[in-house]
Amino acid sequence: MTVICRQNAIPIDPSDGMAFSLFEQPKWPGVGRVAAAMPQRLRSLGIYPSSRAWDFLAIALSTAAADQGCLRNSSPDGWTREINLEVSVTDPEFWSTQAQAIGAAVRFLTGDIWHFSFIAGGVAPPRQKRYTRRRTIGDSICLLSGGVDSLVGAIDAVASGLSPVLVSQVAQGDSSRQKDFAEMLGEDLTHIQLSHAIKPPGQAERSQRARSIVFIAYGVLAASVLPQYRHGESVNLLIPENGFISLNVPLTPLRIGSLSTRTTHPFFMRQVQDILDGAEFRVQLLNPYQLKTKGEMLVECMDQPLLEDLVFQSTSCSRFSRFTYEHCGRCVPCIVRRAAFLHWGKGDETSYVYEDLSIPNDVYRDFDDVRSVAFAALQVERSSIEAWAGGALNYMHLGDTSPYADMAGRGIAELREFLDQAGVI
Repeated sequence: MTVICRQNAIPIDPSDGMAFSLFEQPKWPGVGRVAAAMPQRLRSLGIYPSSRAWDFLAIALSTAAADQGCLRNSSPDGWTREINLEVSVTDPEFWSTQAQAIGAAVRFLTGDIWHFSFIAGGVAPPRQKRYTRRRTIGDSICLLSGGVDSLVGAIDAVASGLSPVLVSQVAQGDSSRQKDFAEMLGEDLTHIQLSHAIKPPGQAERSQRARSIVFIAYGVLAASVLPQYRHGESVNLLIPENGFISLNVPLTPLRIGSLSTRTTHPFFMRQVQDILDGAEFRVQLLNPYQLKTKGEMLVECMDQPLLEDLVFQSTSCSRFSRFTYEHCGRCVPCIVRRAAFLHWGKGDETSYVYEDLSIPNDVYRDFDDVRSVAFAALQVERSSIEAWAGGALNYMHLGDTSPYADMAGRGIAELREFLDQAGVI
């Protein structure tokens, strides 16, 4: 499938691919849109990025657009797609040198085959037209999604004495929550909310595994306008996520790893870091919780009173919008959340649509995600964490695998404790 993202995009035959208008409203029917309001949004925030940071954002947004526009069920195996993505940027000569590295990173992220090409004609970044007093102030960047992990990460960053700029990707059902969290974390903190506003010209793919690269690009853009960055210093970009989810071990042999996020997988983080280094961005990607379970993150959070005040407002559910913004209680992220709260030992005030998972039918106990988690727990009990994890504990991706195996074992133990307590096994 060919996907073209550029200024003044014109429609192409759907049998050949699709076109997206990048950073502006499409002028033709049959053309998708990507971040049409972004230039004006950045101007309103007083954010004026460099051409390179702007190009990186354009590439990330175009990747997410292609991921959303290309349906997996149209591929030969019903999952893996081959996508040829053409993006207009301001510096195609440089980005062409990074095309192979970007393709490899996005392939690991989504499980697809990607080919990137870059052409001239990219929209120029917003430029300051008049003096403005608004400035982005902070000493680091912390991504704030509205979930448990990013909340703990932001709380810990502030408690440790940092003044992070909090960067959020606007998501339906989470935007007001992000604002509330940011205000409670500190009234002097800068909070930036941005929206990709992607709309494909046709049906949208629901898996959308590439959207997380946009979140990273927002963080890079925010880092690049901090005063210390402009003075030649490096800026840390915190991407908080528990190591169990980050490692992305398929729960059963039939579940594909890319069915869940790989945003903070150590190998993907290194791939993106190499791209940033190649582009001479002075931004360091960090996940402080790479070897922590979600339960351990809660137990070790540095400001327990603030955590108790906010954590039950956080979201984890992969089907949150489908259940009118209530946690389903039975998807893998919900089960990991419930197990983490049990490990924390301070109760769980979250409302779940499917509260009692012991009920013996395919809506509760025998639901696919619940059965898969139970299978993983029993597999580890009968053999070992290494036998269960298999290729996910890959030396080429991780180096020394023993710390990751230990963390995964503790994560499975949290899940097993919850399954036992819930009457599932």
